[in-house]
Amino acid sequence: MSTLIKNGVIVADPWTRLANPDAALPEGDLFVPLTVWHTRKAALLSHPARIGLWLETETLPEDLAGIAADLSRFAAIAIYIPRFVDGRGYSLARLLRERYRYTGELRAVGDVLHDQLFALWRVGFDAWALKEGKDAQKALQAFATFRNPYQADTTRPPLFRRRGSP
Repeated sequence: MSTLIKNGVIVADPWTRLANPDAALPEGDLFVPLTVWHTRKAALLSHPARIGLWLETETLPEDLAGIAADLSRFAAIAIYIPRFVDGRGYSLARLLRERYRYTGELRAVGDVLHDQLFALWRVGFDAWALKEGKDAQKALQAFATFRNPYQADTTRPPLFRRRGSP
């Protein structure tokens, strides 16, 4: 199990990613790629543990629209960020939270650095698997860096609306 930041604390990660789409389903909580969800949906629905969706940054908005009715079936959705400079994961998270009203765990995985956590939280992520070798304790401090951003995010209106301005 890898280390995970979730709800502001460091926890063990009980989830496994199904790497081989043709393999037997392992026991326990399982992340599956979108293609596997499409091809093995019936088997996954009968899986005794929680099912999560694994998305790559190449996932298109149309792909999300195609599974909108199934989103409530996923206990978690992990978005893999291959390079810290790739912003497509931010867009996917915002779409999932705002357009599709996904309320389950939304996890950033891959090349996730501690200085990105606050921005990732603002678009809807609530769990982070940091890049290998990064200090999770130091990463938690990133949330205290900014306290009152001006822009709106998935949880709050813009600052001028919070202060009661017209």
